[in-house]
Amino acid sequence: MDSIIIYGSQYGTTKMYAEELSKRTNVKALSFEKIDDINKYNKIIYLGGLYAGGVLGMSKTFKKLNDMNNRRIILVTVGLADPKNAENINNIRNAIKRQLSKNILEKIKIFHLRGGIDYSKLNFVHKTLMNLLYKKAKNLPEEKKTVEDKAIIETYGKKVSFIDFSDLDGIVSEFSK
Repeated sequence: MDSIIIYGSQYGTTKMYAEELSKRTNVKALSFEKIDDINKYNKIIYLGGLYAGGVLGMSKTFKKLNDMNNRRIILVTVGLADPKNAENINNIRNAIKRQLSKNILEKIKIFHLRGGIDYSKLNFVHKTLMNLLYKKAKNLPEEKKTVEDKAIIETYGKKVSFIDFSDLDGIVSEFSK
């Protein structure tokens, strides 16, 4: 059974998780941009950074799948928001549902990891978007601020990392089944 770890990473956090997962599973990790034929893999772990309500490279990658039969797919999202919070998980899952077909959604196992952010490395569009989100969150009345709003306010303009490689244990366990 051929296996692959595919990742979509803009600023490197997701790539770091993918490389660590590769070490733990002895499975090659490649950027979604370098995958030529996804159909030759029966076991796929896809790690994607969360950007503007979507998982980087995920829909582009999974659109190339011809057949879901006899495939095991694990999807791992990596974002700034705390994935232990039910509201955040719900928002992430809704974004995934908008990006993937029902056929794929029924077959995948989903995990969520917390990444980080370094504002000094953000491109102009992402800096602008984060600035708008920050201003919106900051101006909300305290009782209307979500956990995600509070996280944006707390981390705005900083370099923060919530990377925890021990969170990969469940993914490794699922992959080994």
